[in-house]
Amino acid sequence: MNKKQRITLFLDPALVKKAKGQALQEETTLTGLVEKALDKYLPVVVKVTFVDNTKVK
Repeated sequence: MNKKQRITLFLDPALVKKAKGQALQEETTLTGLVEKALDKYLPVVVKVTFVDNTKVK
């Protein structure tokens, strides 16, 4: 099952209109468009694993 978290954002109506238009053009949902944009914008998180409180590189 694909789990999603519901959030509320307050955005400029003109930006929402552009995003909805882009989503239609890409044949995706507004959610899909926002997820794609955030994935491209946000830095890659480096996962650090701890074993016995010792950092594993």
